[in-house]
Amino acid sequence: MKHYVEEVGARVKVDEGIQVIEKLLLACYFHPGISTKELARRTFLPIPVAAAIKKELIREGALEQKNGVHCTKEANRWVERRCGYRGINRALYLKLMEADMNEAVHLPEMKVILERLEEEFARRPQVNVQLDQSKCTTETSLRRAILCLKHHSLVGKKILCVGDDDLVSVSLGMLLQQLFPGIEVPQAQIDVVELDERFIRHIHEIADRAQLPIRCFPWDLRNPLPSEWHAQYDCFFTDPPYTLQGMSLFVSRGITALKQKKGLPVFLSFAHKSPDFMLAMNREFVRMGLTVHAAHQHFNQYEGAEMIANRSQMIVLETTAVTDAQVKDAFSDALYTGEVKRTLRTYRCMQCGQGVFVGLQGEVATIEELKNQGCPGCKNDTFLMVEKRHLSPK
Repeated sequence: MKHYVEEVGARVKVDEGIQVIEKLLLACYFHPGISTKELARRTFLPIPVAAAIKKELIREGALEQKNGVHCTKEANRWVERRCGYRGINRALYLKLMEADMNEAVHLPEMKVILERLEEEFARRPQVNVQLDQSKCTTETSLRRAILCLKHHSLVGKKILCVGDDDLVSVSLGMLLQQLFPGIEVPQAQIDVVELDERFIRHIHEIADRAQLPIRCFPWDLRNPLPSEWHAQYDCFFTDPPYTLQGMSLFVSRGITALKQKKGLPVFLSFAHKSPDFMLAMNREFVRMGLTVHAAHQHFNQYEGAEMIANRSQMIVLETTAVTDAQVKDAFSDALYTGEVKRTLRTYRCMQCGQGVFVGLQGEVATIEELKNQGCPGCKNDTFLMVEKRHLSPK
């Protein structure tokens, strides 16, 4: 079977990454007779680039032009076998892809998933506030799964959940089952790395009982991921501790696990923060070589998370040619909100070597504030944590 994406990608320079060639083929598969203009709109490509890709796919025997653009029989088989769409409920898939997020979650076909999730979520372990855990609603968990589908990162893909007290893995698996009725194991792999073994056991039990394609691995993300997990995944989800250090660590571990390709999505749930904090967080994205594709405000809803008004945003990031994890070694800094508040840390400027005390009793309260202000000596904004001291509670 031909490797359409790789072969066309070798001949047409696509700055967005070769995954967009697969998206273009999928658009032709699900919308036979589609126009070149509509192909460009659906793939966010300039019309000349979409036309160039279409021309090369016609040359490869994947597409044909007749009253619009169509997949050939060979390309249809390629999409079904290579991309994993064989046996999909086309009507439901198109409904989900065309509806906006609120409409998609409340489609009649999603009611059965929400009911199943309600049963499983009711048996979730209690949250551990020391690990910054909070319970998202069933609708939020399913909303994340549908978002993954809309980004063409569910069917036929390898997905990693970097921490999963929200049971996103379960929602992803149940959505796959709904999309592929009668198929025992859809062509997708969902893996979970999670510190809390209570959630590992709970997810494993659900996956075993419901026959979901989920594997769970207990792991402390303060430690680097094992080499066999590197460069394996097509996307990842994370809802990290709402500290700059927590975000940077969890996203860095996810980047390590992602395939080394441009245009892969990162689904990051994070609290709504102040402009200064968001500036510091965006600087971290730039350091990691990630771009912000979209930011969905109030996307996530939680039970009892009063400190964040029961809501958080979903930030969809994308990899680039220079994406690289900022945290590669073992992590020893304060991570969770309670730790950050109870420590006084010394950071050394990476440029001039000046030391700065960070903490509620330090020269600046948080590392994000220090990065925004820059080093007092040289205004550099990169620092290394060299000492951490726990403060006694008042």
